[in-house]
Amino acid sequence: MSYFAAAAVRSDGAWEATEVDLDGVEDLDEVVDRLRDVNPDADISLLFVEADDEYLVVLRLDQGDDLRVFGSDAPFAEESRLGAVLLSETETDAPEPVDDDDDTPVKSELDAEPVGEADLLADLGVSASMLLTLCAKDGMLPSDVTAEVASRIGCGEVMEEVHDA
Repeated sequence: MSYFAAAAVRSDGAWEATEVDLDGVEDLDEVVDRLRDVNPDADISLLFVEADDEYLVVLRLDQGDDLRVFGSDAPFAEESRLGAVLLSETETDAPEPVDDDDDTPVKSELDAEPVGEADLLADLGVSASMLLTLCAKDGMLPSDVTAEVASRIGCGEVMEEVHDA
C-alpha cells in the first residue's frame, strides 16, 4: 500500500512542513519519535498520512507529548501494516460528534468507519463534524482533506510545497 506522510509543526507561531519517511516503522512510538524529530521544540506537531487515495490518519502532539490520533476509516488498520501501526491505540467506540448546525450525529451519515479523536484539531479551527464531513465528502481524496485542513489551520502553503515537491 503506497502512502504519503507529511508533518506540519508550529513553533513560535510559524508553521513549517516536511515529508516524513515511515518505511519500516515497527510501532506507534517509532512514528511519534519521527514526528518529534522534525522539530523537538515545536508547540504543535501534526502528521498527515494519506494512503492509497482512500485513507487519512492525523496524529497530533502538543509540546512533544499528549498523542492524539484520528483515522478516516477503521479498515485501514486491517488492510495495511502501516495502518495497523498508526491506528493501534485508537478507540473504536468513540462518542459520536454532533453536527454543529442541527444536532445530528455526524457519524450516522458516513460510509466510512472513522476512529480516534475527530476533535483533535478543534482548537485550531477544524471541528470534529467538519473533519468527519470532509472525510466523507464524495470525490474528496485524502490529499484534498489534508489540503483543506491545512489551509484552515494556517499551514496550507507550507504543506502544499511539501506535497508538490
